Amino acid sequence: MKNNTSVEEFILLGFSSLPELKITLFVLFLSLYLSMLIGNILIVTITWTDPRLNTPMYYFLRHLSFLEICYTSVTIPKMLRNFLTKGNTIHYAGCAAQLYFFIALGSIECTLLAVMAYDRFVAICNPLGYPIIMSRWVCHSLVSSSWLSGFLNSMVHTVLTFRLPFCSSNEVKQFFCDIPPLLNLACADTHTNEMVLFVVGGLYGFGSFLLTLISYIQIISAILKIRTKEGQRKAFSTCTSHLIVVSLFYGTSFFMYLRPTSSYSLYQEKLIPVFYAVVTPTLNPIIYSLRNKEIKGALRTVSSNW
Repeated sequence: MKNNTSVEEFILLGFSSLPELKITLFVLFLSLYLSMLIGNILIVTITWTDPRLNTPMYYFLRHLSFLEICYTSVTIPKMLRNFLTKGNTIHYAGCAAQLYFFIALGSIECTLLAVMAYDRFVAICNPLGYPIIMSRWVCHSLVSSSWLSGFLNSMVHTVLTFRLPFCSSNEVKQFFCDIPPLLNLACADTHTNEMVLFVVGGLYGFGSFLLTLISYIQIISAILKIRTKEGQRKAFSTCTSHLIVVSLFYGTSFFMYLRPTSSYSLYQEKLIPVFYAVVTPTLNPIIYSLRNKEIKGALRTVSSNW
């Protein structure tokens, strides 16, 4: 990924415009990061050790929680360090690596959420065939495909981004290396990059979203055919947590990436990434814990053993 850039490092501006709030922001984001770690580690642990949760649904949830730990760890530790230092710099290669893993893990989450929606679709619409359709081999294959496709998708965007020459400013108006603020620094035509981001990224993200949407249309249709209100409530309760997580993830991601870079405002550049890169991964384990009886039961068992 060599180019003719004269930039050897980037300055992550992040929240540098608020120096008086550095300590407050450090404590806030550290609290969110620790909450995310504790919540997702708990979910990984209980879905791994509790035999009652040895089902495809919780297998996918375990991978999602592990993914969230990796996803946030790509950006937050560096941001926390920058709150306590004056430089706020990241090396050129470090920026490329951060971008690669951030896009890869975000892409994997897209497909993994679609896989989880498909799992719920099979469970509700074809319960008798569920054990055969969602076999162990199928589950492993779906998860492996999600991880592989995510890293391949990220490779395309990372290579194209870092082939651009960065020969003027090196100040990234964000707390991590992301595609939109990096494209704004390039001293070359970024039209191709924007088109690839919109088309390839859009097809990848929208394709996953479309599969998720189709699954939920079928799920809702099947639930409405259930004659009793109690039966409808029980069926829909198995999907509610996932539906909330999907809405948060896709809503913020599409809003951030599927627009021309010229339309970004300072407000959006600062706050929207905080939501999908920090807040949403922190909320996910809380959402699943509060809305899921099996998870709450497993947590009570763990707490009683302590």
